[in-house]
Amino acid sequence: MEFTIGGRLEVRITPADVGKRVSVRRVADVPGTGAKFTDTVGVLTSWDDEVLSITTKNGESIRIAESALVAGKVVPPAPARRRGPAASFGELALATARAWQPVESELLGDWRLRASGGFTRRANSVLPLGDPGLPLDEALGHVTRWYGERGLPACIQTATGAEGTQERLCADLEERGWRREVTAEVRIAALAPVGDLDADVSAVRTAREPDDAWLSRYQRFETLGPHVLKVLGSGPSVWFASVPGDDPAGAPAAIGRCVVDGRWAGFMAVEVGPEYRRRGLATAVMTALARTALDEGASAAWLQVEADNEGARALYDGMGFATHHSYHHFRPA
Repeated sequence: MEFTIGGRLEVRITPADVGKRVSVRRVADVPGTGAKFTDTVGVLTSWDDEVLSITTKNGESIRIAESALVAGKVVPPAPARRRGPAASFGELALATARAWQPVESELLGDWRLRASGGFTRRANSVLPLGDPGLPLDEALGHVTRWYGERGLPACIQTATGAEGTQERLCADLEERGWRREVTAEVRIAALAPVGDLDADVSAVRTAREPDDAWLSRYQRFETLGPHVLKVLGSGPSVWFASVPGDDPAGAPAAIGRCVVDGRWAGFMAVEVGPEYRRRGLATAVMTALARTALDEGASAAWLQVEADNEGARALYDGMGFATHHSYHHFRPA
């Protein structure tokens, strides 16, 4: 990063730049590393009492004493990704929400409160795509009461790392005692290369609804109920895939779910039984579902993978998926 003018390091940001994407260099002096400076890039979410708060693309909030700054500047939004289809955060947020719809929802301004009997965080959290129409503290109070009336903990899904994401809201929630529980990546790719993967799809079966065998492999089978089936079946055009196991009457070796929505195909619930792993079955399921989505006119793919799932991330790397942004679930401490 270049911070200098005429060979001099300069701090070219002020509290007036809160809300902008910045790059700063500060004194680090980390013992044992020999490092004198460290750099941070993210959204400047506050500058109070001589302390800056910067929220990075992975949702981490970093506090920096003003006295430790040696350089800083406002930087343009992250450049458009060269891999995969062009997509805005708003477009993807709505596509992913349509593919995993809650049993019950209610609008609070531009926030959508979602509940599904506790089945998955995504279907039991607030999707805050704008202004709640109330001061934040009042909105959070309403959210807490709404979920409490349903016997659920309050939860808000936020996003970071792309133009138009919610770094400022993440920082505001942390300041109010809310804590991040999980972080996942939303990844995108061109769909045709996924459908062209060298995979044996001859054993993959596709259907419009999940049968008992599919559900027996699904990792959340123990929570099965009408609310689960409603969420799984939601979406514009839903497909389920499975690969039979060695025992035809038993659980499938692998399963997957795909929702086709205009140009987008979203992949979820791709699971392989432990005894069937490393046979290319996840790739076969993804390939078969991609070909089905291509037949329906889709051209772009998305999926969500938790940041600590190294095996799945490596698989999707090989398929050409690139991270578009991250999302996080916040709950009150």
